[in-house]
Amino acid sequence: MIIVCPNCYTRYKLDRKSIPGPQFQARCGRCSHIFTAYKPVQVEQISFVDLELAKQKKADNTIIAISNQKGGVAKTTTCLNLGLSLSLHDKKVLLVDFDVQANLTISLGVTPNKSLFDLIAGKAGDLAQLIKPTRYEGLFLLPSSKSLVLLNKKFFGAANFEYILKDRLVAIRDQFDYILIDTPPSIELFTLNALTAAGLVVIPTQCDYLSTHGIDQILKLIELVRSKTNPVLQARVLITMFDSQSTASRLISKKIKRLYGEITFETLIEMDDRVREAQIMSMPVIHYNKQSTAGRQYLKLAKEIFA
Repeated sequence: MIIVCPNCYTRYKLDRKSIPGPQFQARCGRCSHIFTAYKPVQVEQISFVDLELAKQKKADNTIIAISNQKGGVAKTTTCLNLGLSLSLHDKKVLLVDFDVQANLTISLGVTPNKSLFDLIAGKAGDLAQLIKPTRYEGLFLLPSSKSLVLLNKKFFGAANFEYILKDRLVAIRDQFDYILIDTPPSIELFTLNALTAAGLVVIPTQCDYLSTHGIDQILKLIELVRSKTNPVLQARVLITMFDSQSTASRLISKKIKRLYGEITFETLIEMDDRVREAQIMSMPVIHYNKQSTAGRQYLKLAKEIFA
């Protein structure tokens, strides 16, 4: 089995037989960080991935992962509203909910009974059968469900587990102009698969004291992914939940642009109560209120993505 230090992302290969219980304390030999590691319930051999196709190094910046290990930075909000904004520019967009919490699926008012795990477990035909059209023209969803957690339990740590999502997207890639992948605030199988499949990762970050630490964490993970599975992966930082009336918010925004200026989007997303209201209605903010500040900014971000 393989465990990953959450501080410096060093990977360790361990003999499962030497681990007596389902979890244990580990100390990283590189950075001395102490963390709790979990023994996989069952790691199955991955025989269904076409590695020749999955390991192709061609860059594809139309597959976009939305990722940050820090929670509460508007990952799902960004995935939903950027996806809709791209579709409003006459693009066909697929949103992939690759988080077991299924927040993106819930935000679109979808109640699925199958997910990507069911396809791999042989309970669904092909990936196209799992994709759901949304109420918005040009916007489609590959939903999450409770069964998705079994994907992590069965395959995390197996050889080439990082290529599962990329392998499955090959079959439907040409059907969409853009594919956006929503990820959880953790490393494990889901985030590593999303970063391996994507050509571009958008890192949403709010303007608070710990924001730059969160950016540093995900950038370290991206460097690891580049060295192991996806050498062409690019990263961009997106400032979210910006409060123009807050001195602290303005100062941190300037700090982010100073530290990561070359990869920071010009567009930023401001605090907007209409975003929360739209979430209650299970709607993207631009459809909830066409005059919303955040909605218009996501439309502007879509144009920047095109560029």
